[in-house]
Amino acid sequence: MAVFQKYKWLAGVLGILLTVAPLLWLTSWLQTQGEAEVAITARWSIGITDLTISETVTSLNELASRNVDSCQPSHLEQLRKTEFASAHIKELAIIGTQGQTLCTELGGSFAARDILASAATSNADTMLDVVRIMDTDERLLRVRRLAPRGRPALAALLRADLLLPRVMPEGLPFSGYARMTLADGTLVATSGTESAVREGHVISRMQSGRYGPVVTVAMQRSGVLANYDDLRRIGMVMTGLFAVVILVCALIVPLRQRHNPHSEIEKGLIAGEFVPYYQPIVDITSGKLLGAEVLVRWRKPDGAIVAPGAFIPLVESSGLILDLTRSLMRQVCVEVGPIMEARPDMYIGFNIAPRHFKDAGVLNDVGAIFEGSQIRLSQVVLEVTERYELENLGEARRVIAALQALGCRIALDDVGTGHSGLSYILKLGVDIIKIDRLFVEAIRTDTHTQAIVATLVDLARNLRMSIIAEGVEHFEQVVYLRNQGIAAAQGYCFAPPLPGSVFIQLVRAIDPRSSEGSESKRVDAPKTYVSAINRIAAA
Repeated sequence: MAVFQKYKWLAGVLGILLTVAPLLWLTSWLQTQGEAEVAITARWSIGITDLTISETVTSLNELASRNVDSCQPSHLEQLRKTEFASAHIKELAIIGTQGQTLCTELGGSFAARDILASAATSNADTMLDVVRIMDTDERLLRVRRLAPRGRPALAALLRADLLLPRVMPEGLPFSGYARMTLADGTLVATSGTESAVREGHVISRMQSGRYGPVVTVAMQRSGVLANYDDLRRIGMVMTGLFAVVILVCALIVPLRQRHNPHSEIEKGLIAGEFVPYYQPIVDITSGKLLGAEVLVRWRKPDGAIVAPGAFIPLVESSGLILDLTRSLMRQVCVEVGPIMEARPDMYIGFNIAPRHFKDAGVLNDVGAIFEGSQIRLSQVVLEVTERYELENLGEARRVIAALQALGCRIALDDVGTGHSGLSYILKLGVDIIKIDRLFVEAIRTDTHTQAIVATLVDLARNLRMSIIAEGVEHFEQVVYLRNQGIAAAQGYCFAPPLPGSVFIQLVRAIDPRSSEGSESKRVDAPKTYVSAINRIAAA
């Protein structure tokens, strides 16, 4: 006892060191991870910038190959079609020899603008301009394709703020400040609040080697790393108390979850029991197969198939909808990737829930899953349902714009049955609207429904949106919809949701491609569905 009293100060010092040393190590580790995270975010932004500018240059080159270089009505129509087909071009214009705007795709009426700076790129025939719209003071990035001396040039305006991060690549909220400049320092756009980044922040600066813009990202270390799963593991190492808590939970939780439907769903996800089914979308004017909407079925170990109405509400309430969506996307890439690669004009649609917009994680999911897969991002349609209210329309609009910048198209599902009616169509900036089956079922008997359908068709035409009719079950509905100017439809009139193998057979029977070799010729076509679609084409 006397010995302990004599050396108790030494025991105290050792105790403090054993407590502080892991914390010091953790602080150093957090700093290293923070610097890496900010650098990744900067590289990610530059990658999106390069991709967007490259796709814009391709669009301008295609216009130039068609000799579009004047304000003639026919040339303006070419500009309008190209702008409509692009997910990221805000405006197309004919530029004079002094850099002044002669006309846009809308004609000769446009707001005055000032060229703040210009920079060359690695492409000899491409320039970048920072343009300020005089009446709003908005700054835009202009991609200009140079023309022979004395000839007008083509240019496209891009929303530069959409190129800057709203979330980090891992899906965490972006809680810092980012700015984009030309190589000479001319400001293009900013994101976040600079005053929110105080001393102790992490900075990374990245320049595009291909086109020249510079992105600078600054973030708080705490804001970057608060949600890392690694922190939980390190915490358990620092104290044995956590191990005891986990042991107790491991003994108690299984007893509570034995009859928990959420736990059963989670186990089904891990076991791969949730599988994609494909409902074909058909061009009712020609019988062409346009693509499919991906629906989910729960295939139990005994082979029983559970319809989505029995489990989707539980999946959404438990927060597992994000994991389910990611699982479906990965399965679709593997299952129908080859037939989609051989048919670049076809698309595949996925339903996304309001929860996807809360942390913008859908951006990271879509990029990580489809980038480098056989399914192009331009073949991906994400369907936002109007049945569930979006808590923050502004944030949802920013996420949708970022997805469109990647090349995806956005559809508004169940139009006419949800919370906000036309406000969703006008505020979200979607590319496609889908008429709910309730309206399609009533068009033969209800004159009010016919008026609503006609109004939606006229609205979609004026807003340059595509329109798809859902729940088409009778040939008379096909005739009516076609007479109203609706070209795309899905429903049991053509085919029910099909398992992957049957859908692949249908695609190869209706649209055989020599690029798939002899494999497609050995598949027996599902004659019932083929004959239904052929009947539409022949009518």
